[in-house]
Amino acid sequence: MKAECLKYLDRRGLFAWNNPTGAVRIGPGRFMHFGKKGSADILGCLSGGRFLAVEVKAPGGRLSPEQRQFLDDVKTLGGLAVMVRDWRDLDAALREAGYISDGPLFSSEGICEGNQDVPVWEHN
Repeated sequence: MKAECLKYLDRRGLFAWNNPTGAVRIGPGRFMHFGKKGSADILGCLSGGRFLAVEVKAPGGRLSPEQRQFLDDVKTLGGLAVMVRDWRDLDAALREAGYISDGPLFSSEGICEGNQDVPVWEHN
């Protein structure tokens, strides 16, 4: 899902990247932490300099309190912050925000197909 979203953003020519967070064991009982806890899976910059934060969740997945706070902070500061389940949700969110107006780039199989209808994104 995240890989499809990144591929979608790349095909759209949008400046975005994977934002890994977590920790790795570097010795017995020792961990190296990286990234900001709760930060979105995908970060980017939209036209006009608007910050983009995309949290990708599997079906049934929910935001942690830290993830919700991160997205809320981005929104408060004027960025576009969304939680999506797949590239279709991301496409719909970017359309709703006015960043995309032409047809989608992928079919349901993830292959570039030109213009076609996209399922409606319902945000809460």
